Amino acid sequence: MNAPVLHLAAETPLVTTRLTVPGMKCAGCIGKIERELVKTPGIAAARANLSAKRVAITHDPALDEGALTAALLALGFESQPVADNPLASDDAERKRLTRALGVAGFGMMNIMLLSVSVWSGADGATRDLFHWLSAAIALPVVAYAGRPFFASAWMALKHRRTNMDVPISIGVILATCMSLYETITGGAHAFFDSAVMLLFFLLAGRALDAEMRTRTRAGIGALLGRMGKSASVIAPDGSTRRMAAKDLLPGMLVLIAAGESLAADGEVVEGRAALDNSMLTGESAPEPVAPGSVVHAGAINMGAPLRVRLTHVAEDTALAEIARAMDEAGQSRSTYVRIADRASRLYAPVVHALALLAFAGWMIAGAGWHASLTIAIAVLIITCPCAMGLAVPSAQVVASGTLMRRGLLVKDGSALERLAECDLAVLDKTGTLTLGTPRADIASLDPQARSIALALAQTSRHPLSRGLAAALLREGVTPAAVEDIREEGGTGLAGRWQGLTVALEKPASEGASDALATTLRIGETRKVIPFSDPLRPDAAAAIAALAAEGLPARILSGDRAAPVAAIAHALGLPSEASADPRAKLAALEALKAEGHRPLMVGDGLNDGPALAAAHASIAPGTASDASQQAADAVFIGEPLMPVALAVRVAKACMRIVRQNFGFSIAYNALAVPLALTGQVTPLVAAIAMSVSSLVVIANSLRLAGAPQ
Repeated sequence: MNAPVLHLAAETPLVTTRLTVPGMKCAGCIGKIERELVKTPGIAAARANLSAKRVAITHDPALDEGALTAALLALGFESQPVADNPLASDDAERKRLTRALGVAGFGMMNIMLLSVSVWSGADGATRDLFHWLSAAIALPVVAYAGRPFFASAWMALKHRRTNMDVPISIGVILATCMSLYETITGGAHAFFDSAVMLLFFLLAGRALDAEMRTRTRAGIGALLGRMGKSASVIAPDGSTRRMAAKDLLPGMLVLIAAGESLAADGEVVEGRAALDNSMLTGESAPEPVAPGSVVHAGAINMGAPLRVRLTHVAEDTALAEIARAMDEAGQSRSTYVRIADRASRLYAPVVHALALLAFAGWMIAGAGWHASLTIAIAVLIITCPCAMGLAVPSAQVVASGTLMRRGLLVKDGSALERLAECDLAVLDKTGTLTLGTPRADIASLDPQARSIALALAQTSRHPLSRGLAAALLREGVTPAAVEDIREEGGTGLAGRWQGLTVALEKPASEGASDALATTLRIGETRKVIPFSDPLRPDAAAAIAALAAEGLPARILSGDRAAPVAAIAHALGLPSEASADPRAKLAALEALKAEGHRPLMVGDGLNDGPALAAAHASIAPGTASDASQQAADAVFIGEPLMPVALAVRVAKACMRIVRQNFGFSIAYNALAVPLALTGQVTPLVAAIAMSVSSLVVIANSLRLAGAPQ
């Protein structure tokens, strides 16, 4: 009997506990957990995340983790507390599935090779020998490769429920046992190839799913990896000692050396420098900071040492907040998994009923237990949803390969479905519409000035200095003999050349604040060196191609208003500037609330939450690690056209998927009645299942010639 629902008082202070649930495999699991857990007294809500295999339970503080794990166990799901790093991913399951897949593939190839002789007409002692050899291979292969299904089925049955693994396990075990019986008694037919082939196709799908989930979680880990792992804490007596980031406390004073990444949020109390703060702003130009400036974890000090008073540490930092936003936004993707799996919930009861009906009907008809069981096995095998299961992944694999050859890597096959549904493109500016690498215009510099500029620029890691040095080196410039070069945080570089002070510094004109530029000073002479962040060469054509596919574009950038407006004017697009990560996420959510299905294209860490929240997302190969991991696809090189190509191929892919589903439904409509009426043996059922799978694969291969 279900426990009554506890209606908690509004003033009850609820808490949230997150548990890892390795046995959560499909939409049915999600539905059961979310529906049944709230019937436990003290639990107000439960939300399952299939990609992370985690359940967030909102409950009365009186319930401890033991009570929550017991409630999940009562539903048939083992669980354990989330690890110390709640965003870390464990790929142990992926490795187990990959090993099982390899074993099943080895067994399938060898058993099929032996079966060819039997199919060719071998009989008598020769046939029996091949059956025994097949048994010797199949029995250990089934025992090892079938463990993921057998364990899941046993756990479900032990708790009086069923799942898709129950009929799969029954079919594999019955086919193997009947094959062994046929081998022992010298029968004409053995179905070891059917059992192992069935395991191989199903394991392939599970392994791909596990790989996809591992990559999904890796993006959040990459984001948190930007935070400093430790910091130099300054004691009251002025001494310093290194402390791990997890041990830092608000109020501590830390020393941030040049080139060091901040491990927590804080406020500058002493020093001036420039910080690479691209993970929050997306801008390539570092941001100058001075006493009183707020700084965030993950920023890199590119100038002089700073003393910072910590304000937020560990999971309270802005970077950790972005990571949580990415994780929570990504959970919405499980909606598509649930929709795709709804039909599969009927698979187990329907197949059980059909197989039982076939066995009982033929027993009543007087066929005997052997013939009746053989027909029931044929029903279990021929109804295996391999063709339907391959309808989507086979098309996705071919489409992904086509896009890879054109410079776009699709990391999540289901992204193609979402790409095909998108009706609006939202693009970041810096590093997305533009190349994200400042390019210096050195035409106004004479040879001597170029040599001095190179001597100064090559000593700095500032993006403008790197861009200037690259431009000068391309022209074959050699550096001048500049002495006593020093970098002053927030101001620039300075040195001595032939008794004169030389420097690369910020432009003096206030009007230049919205433009990328630096000033070369030689004595009292100053020359402004302008920089540009050029558009990708085919940006306009790509925008037009997206519009032709039904995706009008707009710009959503964290950059300043002036450069964003200039790019928007050049491309004829609406734009929004100065958008921080939360503003970008809010903009995406607003578009979705209006009924749009936005495609987000961005490169900065500040784009992470938006990339995760969008209906589909793409990042350039020059993007931050976290953005590449959060995005569904990554395009390589300077052209932007792969983004439009991805949409075009995705739409072609979904047409193929619909055709595959149509064929799979037609196959089952024809094959199931034949199996029920005893018209096919388990071997013929296995062949029919394999042929149906091959037809689906062949149809999917047409995507290799998808429109370019």
